[in-house]
Amino acid sequence: MRRAVLALSDGTVLEGVGFGASAKIGGEVVFNTGIVGYPESITDPSYHGQILCQTYPLIGNYGVDPSRFESERPQIAGYVVSELCAHPSHVTSTKTLDDWLRENGVPGISGIDTRALTKKLRVHGVMPGLIAVADGPLNLAGLRREARVAPDPNARDLVAEVTTPEIRIVNPRARKTVVLIDCGVKQGIIRALVRRGVSVVRVPADTDAGRILAFAPRGVVISNGPGDPKRAAATIATVRRLLGEKIPLLGICLGNQLLALAAGGDTFKLKFGHRSQNQPCLEEGTKRCYITSQNHGFAVDTATLPRGWAPWFRNANDGTNEGIRHRRLPVFGVQFHPEACPGPTDTEFLFDTFLEAAG
Repeated sequence: MRRAVLALSDGTVLEGVGFGASAKIGGEVVFNTGIVGYPESITDPSYHGQILCQTYPLIGNYGVDPSRFESERPQIAGYVVSELCAHPSHVTSTKTLDDWLRENGVPGISGIDTRALTKKLRVHGVMPGLIAVADGPLNLAGLRREARVAPDPNARDLVAEVTTPEIRIVNPRARKTVVLIDCGVKQGIIRALVRRGVSVVRVPADTDAGRILAFAPRGVVISNGPGDPKRAAATIATVRRLLGEKIPLLGICLGNQLLALAAGGDTFKLKFGHRSQNQPCLEEGTKRCYITSQNHGFAVDTATLPRGWAPWFRNANDGTNEGIRHRRLPVFGVQFHPEACPGPTDTEFLFDTFLEAAG
């Protein structure tokens, strides 16, 4: 049995059982309340730089199925669970969660009170920390000191660390082309577009507007991704230029925030974010409520939106913004994930709305 420690920047130290890789790494400690979908969450690039705590008590029971991945590999820095299933049972499983994380250099800790950890993060806010897994003893005092000065990964340009290094085209023979600005895109977004018969040109996050327009796209999607949206300065500049071209635009998650910043609005950091598969979102001006899948730690400040823009959705739990749209142009964004993966597909129709606007 390997030993593991999770240390937080407020001085909290939690001891447990190690799994995954024997390693030490820092990150922002966050929690997800989803019951299922751990392979999708682990491979979601929006978690890059974060130590993810699952609030559901049993994780790993259906193993690992690569067809569920949202990127090629795990994106989380570390993993925190209450109980790890060592012997999964599912027809599509190819390996255990323990083996998968070990192969990819991701340390994990089990056997801790994830409910108490989650309550702490809700009260005090998400915070930096570090996770260490070793075969032998761990220096608790030293780890506590290191955690107190652990850097905030949101100070980095995390988008630049996860975006595609080159232009890639999916479904190239389709007659309609959409450019996707990859800020850390989930594969579910690409699949949702391809299912609707379009060619998806996936470009790096720092691609300029001229290069994007050279593909003559019917519209542009700005993807999800990790970190503080204000760090993605090149993408904001590109989106600002595209707004001037009046081309149809769809922002998803981080893309919604980048759209607001490009328009002249502002964003702010949430206390503990929205990371789950059951977030209720109200459509402004209606009584319609959608259940959505979410993973974000920042939000749009709707009070800063310029003239011509309006809030579109709001979170029924805390009232924060969940989408914006332009009053005249075919430009809009949502803070949640219409492709789900995992989660409910209540809002997948938004891809159809976007492609109808794209003509």
